[in-house]
Amino acid sequence: MALPINITELINGRLTDSSQIEFMRDVNILSILHSVCAFANDIDNCGGGYIIVGVEKDSSDHIIKELLQKCKLIEPYYIPLLEHTKYKGADIIVIWAPGGDSRPYSCPIAFNSKNLEKAYYIRKHSNTICADKNQEKEFFQLINNIPFDNQANMKAKIEDMRVSLISDYLYTIGSKLYDLSLNLPVRELAAKMHLLKGPSGKEKPINAGLMFFNERPHIYFPSARIELVDKPDPKGLGKTEKIFTGPLDRQLIDALSFIQNYVITKKIIKSSKKAEADHIFNYPYRAVKEALSNAVYHKSYNISKPIYITITPDKFEILSFPGPDSSISDEDIANCKMVAKRYQNRRIGDFLKALKLVKGQNTGIPTMLNAMSQNGSPAPIFETDDKRSYLKVILPIHEKFLE
Repeated sequence: MALPINITELINGRLTDSSQIEFMRDVNILSILHSVCAFANDIDNCGGGYIIVGVEKDSSDHIIKELLQKCKLIEPYYIPLLEHTKYKGADIIVIWAPGGDSRPYSCPIAFNSKNLEKAYYIRKHSNTICADKNQEKEFFQLINNIPFDNQANMKAKIEDMRVSLISDYLYTIGSKLYDLSLNLPVRELAAKMHLLKGPSGKEKPINAGLMFFNERPHIYFPSARIELVDKPDPKGLGKTEKIFTGPLDRQLIDALSFIQNYVITKKIIKSSKKAEADHIFNYPYRAVKEALSNAVYHKSYNISKPIYITITPDKFEILSFPGPDSSISDEDIANCKMVAKRYQNRRIGDFLKALKLVKGQNTGIPTMLNAMSQNGSPAPIFETDDKRSYLKVILPIHEKFLE
């Protein structure tokens, strides 16, 4: 079947973290099984991963059949999704192993044992490894701890997701599933997109499916919106207020478009010391985009507070909930070195990465720092409280705009 991803972009490393993709030149069913198990365990909540396997011509059907047979040895039950396609004239099998709901998963260490001794596997950077005792303890702490965006929504119906929105998404990312989507009922298309949970005949849409493929996700998630307030005067004179709603990707794109067109301004600074003039901005768009996109990605949508943007004469603030993970020290926050140990959202990240609205790989803060530096702006400031209940990202205005 066609997968809901652009295979070329995936292979070129533009859609996932390096830890989420593995390339295998030759077919090794046991190694593939170990990596499927590791991606299903998804210990970092990054969304599972993909395995790209090169195959000989006309051998793909046999390999897929054997692999699916061996996947039945994974405990609890878990089956990945596969697509046979071509890349630059070569036959490949793309295996998508999303993070599973019944972790921890185990699979045989080898196929030559009578009792098929099993172990837990995880991804460590770009490698699949057997979990040690401490990592096994982590697994059992994650039992039934399914990220909110990947949970079934018991109040919604499958039909609350719109085929038109799903098809638009598939067209935008360049998935081969787009052509099929035009003639599929929503239930069948949602199943191929891995957007359903529950027993056969009683499936429910997952929260992320409603956030992206329903016109009014705020009905189910009241905090799924972005509120912007521009306060050019401390007394509130001339204040502008905007609320962005709709599917998460649309509200993010709309908010960024508004900011780019109505908030960001440019100055041309001429110098007698050089021929070229300097072009500076009150706020570099790249820093704003990175900060707001990451707020949408990492926000908790079961907390009843939206994302707040506040613009004053001297700064641009983005407030989101919750704050940084407790594993990140106060010193690291002060030094702008926030590397998340585990992600808040699993599927939201998948969709935003496929749409190229976020990059993942913990590149957000370095990108912001670089953009502010290149613009000659002060470094961004990150604020939170002792309980890590919120994160405020402050982009100070360029000093030339204070004159």
